[in-house]
Amino acid sequence: MNFEELFTLHVEIKETISLENPQGDSVVMITFTGSATGKYFTGKVLPGGVDTQIIGKHKDRHTLSARYILEGKDFKGDDCKIYIENNGYAIKNPKNVLFRTYPIIITDSNGLSFLNEELVTGEVISTDKGISVKFYRAI
Repeated sequence: MNFEELFTLHVEIKETISLENPQGDSVVMITFTGSATGKYFTGKVLPGGVDTQIIGKHKDRHTLSARYILEGKDFKGDDCKIYIENNGYAIKNPKNVLFRTYPIIITDSNGLSFLNEELVTGEVISTDKGISVKFYRAI
């Protein structure tokens, strides 16, 4: 199976809020903004984006759940919005991939309506400038 890259989200972290229980488990909520670039969509993160990560007592990051709305233009040049609920889990590999994700996507774009139904995957990667999320679909 081959994958096609849809777009990349370039994350700009704003604020981090965390808690730790006496057993050593913790939760971190990270508010963010950023921009998206790619073949199918270009735009920005609207205010309110938040990523929640659960970290085990051994300081390993288990899961993430991020929710945000992008606003911009689809590949046809039409204005649109894309809601993303990006759920994933930490992985260990040599390619700087921090998390593998399985997002739920809802969009008002006619050109991108396939995102409302297709299986999309994502990779949260570490870059020179911070964190990026690359979204793919199977082709």
